[in-house]
Amino acid sequence: MSDLIIFTDGGARGNPGPAGIGIVIYDGEQKIAGLKKYLGDQLTNNWAEYQALIIGLADLIARGYQGRRLEVRMDSELIVKQMKGEYKVKHAELKKLNTEVHALLAHFPHTTFTHIRREKNKEADALVNEAIDTGV
Repeated sequence: MSDLIIFTDGGARGNPGPAGIGIVIYDGEQKIAGLKKYLGDQLTNNWAEYQALIIGLADLIARGYQGRRLEVRMDSELIVKQMKGEYKVKHAELKKLNTEVHALLAHFPHTTFTHIRREKNKEADALVNEAIDTGV
């Protein structure tokens, strides 16, 4: 059985500003989903990055993929380091989101987080921009 790979991205134009997320999910080499969602206005990049991770993990659970090996790839170095425990989460709202992510990760006991350069996250980034541009 191949590993799951999830690419997530979140962004806010103006930071804070209108925000959206993009998520691309692979089961091994096979793409199984591309998701986007407009989150609203006056939100921050970091909040959107966490929302992308939460929504992506919840989607995997809904699809019945819990228990599988999972690699999360994100271009947010901050969130990756927070998830690895290398950085503390200081902002109160982000602490709540971090706790929510950890609860979802209980369904994926073999999870790794990888920081990737933005150019390696183009598909998820494009979905973020589509979500913000269309408001969907």
